[in-house]
Amino acid sequence: MALAGRPNVGKSTLTNAIVGTKVAIVSDKPQTTRRAIRGVATAEDWQLVLIDLPGVQRPRDALTGRMQRRVERELGDADGCLLVVNAEQGIGPGDCFIANLLRSSAVPVVVAVNKVDRCGRAAIAATLQAVSDLDVGEEIFPVSARTGAGVPLLVERLVSLLPESPFFFLPGQISDVPESVWLAELVREQVLSRVRAEVPHAVEVEVEAIEQRREDLIAVVAVVLVETESQKGILIGAGGSMVKAIGTAARRAIERELGSRVHLELSVRVRRHWRGDERLLDRLGIE
Repeated sequence: MALAGRPNVGKSTLTNAIVGTKVAIVSDKPQTTRRAIRGVATAEDWQLVLIDLPGVQRPRDALTGRMQRRVERELGDADGCLLVVNAEQGIGPGDCFIANLLRSSAVPVVVAVNKVDRCGRAAIAATLQAVSDLDVGEEIFPVSARTGAGVPLLVERLVSLLPESPFFFLPGQISDVPESVWLAELVREQVLSRVRAEVPHAVEVEVEAIEQRREDLIAVVAVVLVETESQKGILIGAGGSMVKAIGTAARRAIERELGSRVHLELSVRVRRHWRGDERLLDRLGIE
């Protein structure tokens, strides 16, 4: 089941809410999701595989071009699509563009109007009517991924769209993201929570090594990639204060995921125009 929507409508938060644990990083920055991340929710008689797609957008470079092609490919392979829109912002050109794309798709579409906890009734009603006017989707569900309101009914409807099939993932498996990529994403999440303007779009994280130093200690070596010296200066901060804060928060997040003490070695490196570097994007797993 593919989750489509323009950037920053809450697809990652909704994926995490349905799976019941964190499988995708969350940020208020657009374009946080760069890979198609699969979250897996399994019950006794069904398994829902959610593909948290990058926000649909007009490609501007090799990075966003890959993200857009991945969106189109995953939509074509999915059994259904969940279109997520933002109740706070209403319907915009991006939502109309995605709706046009989905109308020509053969898969059934359900619409989730997210972030209803942040809106009054009048705003929610206006967005619901605007979604109805898009003429896409079999049903519309007002939900709050943050509080969980409306999510169980939405899940029930998504499960009803699933074809009969063996489980693709083992019970207990919640994602297909490789460990190195997931740890890199946890570091990037901490970067995104602390920087503004163009810097979030210019940042990527690569985990270069994971080593079991002792039974109770795992060493992780990660590098934050940026495109300019000025961006590097922002991420390092005065006297190294910024990179230290990022590293401390990321280490704690990684320890929660791994259930072990972690030594995180974090550095910042300039890699000019990395968003246009096809070889580097291959290595980073951004298909």
